[in-house]
Amino acid sequence: MNTVKRIYNVLFISVFATMLGLGVVSPLLPIYAEKLGATGIWLGIIFSAFALSRSVFMPIIGRISDRRGRKRIILIGMFAYAVMSLAYVIADSVYSLTAVRFAHGIASAMVVPIAMAYIADLSEKGREGSHMGNFSISMFLGMGAGPLLGGFLNDAFGLDSVFYVMAALSAFATLLVGISLPEAKPGSFTVTDGRPVPMSSVLALPSMRGIIVFTFISALGRGGMMVFIPVFGPSIAISASEVGIVLSVNTFLMALLQVPMGRITDTGNKVALIVAGSTITAIALAAIPFSGSFWPLLAATSMIGVGSAVQQPAIMALTVDAGRTIGMGTSMGAYNTVFGIGMIIAPLIGGIFMDFVDIDAVFYVAGAISLLGTGIFAVLMRRSARQGAGRDVPGPE
Repeated sequence: MNTVKRIYNVLFISVFATMLGLGVVSPLLPIYAEKLGATGIWLGIIFSAFALSRSVFMPIIGRISDRRGRKRIILIGMFAYAVMSLAYVIADSVYSLTAVRFAHGIASAMVVPIAMAYIADLSEKGREGSHMGNFSISMFLGMGAGPLLGGFLNDAFGLDSVFYVMAALSAFATLLVGISLPEAKPGSFTVTDGRPVPMSSVLALPSMRGIIVFTFISALGRGGMMVFIPVFGPSIAISASEVGIVLSVNTFLMALLQVPMGRITDTGNKVALIVAGSTITAIALAAIPFSGSFWPLLAATSMIGVGSAVQQPAIMALTVDAGRTIGMGTSMGAYNTVFGIGMIIAPLIGGIFMDFVDIDAVFYVAGAISLLGTGIFAVLMRRSARQGAGRDVPGPE
């Protein structure tokens, strides 16, 4: 097996194991938090702590990885995942649980974005969509299979078993990375003159401005789906298990379509694919209130999965292109940070509309925000094409 293939396989298995472990615990965390006395407000704080620390530290860690290397950061992050998994078991209050979630978010910032940057380093020009699309399968499969495994473990062995399994999966990933993943040479993950460009250059790059704006507004549009679909379900008389099927099918569809959409991305118009995928997603979001039973809801959320699969390899390919100018860790860190911020804000916006209007308004607004983001992105990328990518980016520090 050649070195590139080995690196890809190691990172794929490791990220899958890590995301599987994270997916195992996420749906059961509210139950655990409530046992510790968490109110609704504290549930929000506990969940936001993970996303907040992840968003704050991703650009910092991504930039460090551009300077110092990828492997050691991934290794530290995965080891921290394993430790934090055990820390959940000994958390005895909402305060300690919030602290564990915050630290877990920092560990997360050291794993997935840096692994994505490593894969991006290896992507040949013109095959970014295939490489990033194929690698994204590891994340989507882990997130999709995790809740199913977590439910089984909880029912069969109790809630603590979920945290032990998460720790075991993270420990396995740590060993795999430590033994089998080589470190990238400094010249392979930095840009001109061996050093990343200034952080201010992220927004100076026209294509990166488009990526950041689209990613943020797209996350605002889709970010509340996992939160509000379970709330919407009972209003159309579908069970909790049917809600779980609806959400899992959405994620698995995204995973299954990554390979063909990655190939199409490499030969097609990336901006057009992003616009098409985002438009499909926006329309499907707005259609959710019209679903009056399980099958129409499944169809609507499935279309969201299809739309997301169409746009995901293309937006990642553009991010890789930008990374060749500003540093892969920097570009991936910026992408993931903006996405994380959108995912923090989206449930808050949805909650406001649910409280002051109704649950249907959540999905109408989400569809409208997604369409708005699509339009702004198209305009920015048209300007970027006219200006020429990277022409106005300052040199390295």
